[in-house]
Amino acid sequence: MRILLTEDDHPLANTMLSMLRDDQNTVDWVDDGQQALNALLNESFDLAILDLTLPRVDGLDIVRQVREQGVELPIIILTARSELTEKLQGLDAGADDYLTKPFAMSELKARIRAVTRRRSGTRVSGLKVGRLVLDPDSAQLQVGTETFVLPRSELQILHYLMRHPDQVATRRRLEEQLYGWDQGAESNALEVHIHHLRRRLGKQAIRTVRGVGYMLDSKAASEGQEI
Repeated sequence: MRILLTEDDHPLANTMLSMLRDDQNTVDWVDDGQQALNALLNESFDLAILDLTLPRVDGLDIVRQVREQGVELPIIILTARSELTEKLQGLDAGADDYLTKPFAMSELKARIRAVTRRRSGTRVSGLKVGRLVLDPDSAQLQVGTETFVLPRSELQILHYLMRHPDQVATRRRLEEQLYGWDQGAESNALEVHIHHLRRRLGKQAIRTVRGVGYMLDSKAASEGQEI
């Protein structure tokens, strides 16, 4: 997943970044409420983890504004505010969950899994398109009777394409899934990863849309074509 982390406690943010990236996520971090609001309204994320007490724009206002603009990604609030009324305010504003500091990283991971399941309406470990079955937690891909363990980059690309079958994903969108804001991609890196995926899925499963990007063809993914 691509996650936006908004936290102005830098030591805590660094701990969370390490944990989330170890779980094969692409994580972008900001420590300012206005930056978070701009990112959520203009970029594509799968999940937001949001502190409430932030410079410039309060976390509750961020939640309200992104929901008013129709942004539907899961949002988990992290905060030291423990009063019940404040928790209810966060949930009523449109947050999906509320975690009070201090918290265990294992609990945050569990909350992430839970809100992702609720939002998708399916098990996180059950992505299926045609003959393709992907378990993001273990990075295992089953193609018919064959099973592969995907490297991180291939996992990130295929995870996005399988959540949006038959929809064109732009180069920029796929590169964001891989690198976020912190790293630049090599000019041909995406093509190399797509080439490796096609060797596993079959040549026709991922279509090139010239000048735009790529698309996972659900019909081709169902037909058991030659690799």
